[in-house]
Amino acid sequence: MEFELGLIAALEDAGARAAEIEALGLDGTFSFEGPHGPFLPLVLAAQATERLQLSTAIAVAFARNPMTVAQDAQDLQRISSGRFTLGLGSQIRPHIERRFSMPWSRPTERMREFVLAVRAIWRSWSDGQPLRFEGEFYRHTLMTPFFNPGPNPHGDPRIVLAGVGPAMVEVAGEVADGLLVHPFHTRDFLAASTLPAFERGLRVAGRPRADVEVTAQTMVCLGHDTASVEAARARARAQLAFYGSTPAYRGMLDHHGLGELQPRLRALTREGRWGDLAAEVPGELLDLVCVSGLPDEVGRRLAERNGFADRTALVLYDEAGPDGLAALLSAAREATEGSG
Repeated sequence: MEFELGLIAALEDAGARAAEIEALGLDGTFSFEGPHGPFLPLVLAAQATERLQLSTAIAVAFARNPMTVAQDAQDLQRISSGRFTLGLGSQIRPHIERRFSMPWSRPTERMREFVLAVRAIWRSWSDGQPLRFEGEFYRHTLMTPFFNPGPNPHGDPRIVLAGVGPAMVEVAGEVADGLLVHPFHTRDFLAASTLPAFERGLRVAGRPRADVEVTAQTMVCLGHDTASVEAARARARAQLAFYGSTPAYRGMLDHHGLGELQPRLRALTREGRWGDLAAEVPGELLDLVCVSGLPDEVGRRLAERNGFADRTALVLYDEAGPDGLAALLSAAREATEGSG
């Protein structure tokens, strides 16, 4: 199993932080949609590192169009000498329509077509054939030599899709190079809902599991003693509350008998009471979603919990410092190797 760590830093410090992540021995780093876009931090990271895998986790597909995404992804693949993976996600309707002022409809069908459109654009650049993609949501039929960058010397980037609901997870199994498991998950919910949907998508496409990589984004609360672990858990609680307020994520709460929490959190967001969200999150939910503890025990538990995955992307709440992260990685890798 390989391990990634989020590229959390001020934009101007993204390159230096990526270099630190590489020096710590991690295999990759990922950017995300937040105060900054997901692509520019990885440009800085690519220039500051040599071996670190770089990915967006995620770029919001429906805030963009296939042509702009195809171009940004190919540029990052060139800059990083082939180390880039394009991670895409749908976001939710209010953000697409009200924050990005873009259309929203039938997200799973739209996402399937988005991926196919990006790949059609890349094929046109690679083989020089006319661009002819005409779908229900996207239409790309013009590519002149001036706008064609030609074949990428490092090959096309891989495309992975983030999925929460079973329909989107199934699309990932059908058309993507990988599935990005959302941090708001539990192992039981994955076994009951997410992984069966992924396998259905694989069967539709006639692809073996070995051809499609699974990355488990996992919330980790790390400390060097009981008090610091609890401090890390307090920081994670606010993020869990934000996820839990989203109706699209209620399925996991329902699975564990916590569905009534979602409308309570949603009501607080509608009232603008963001500071009150975290107090609503019960310790039971923290225990279900987050892996918490001292570095050695967290490393061992990660290896056990994420044995189904090829990569673990750490969403880290760290109160233990760099030595703690190094100890976590050592314990996780030892446990993974020991399990074969």
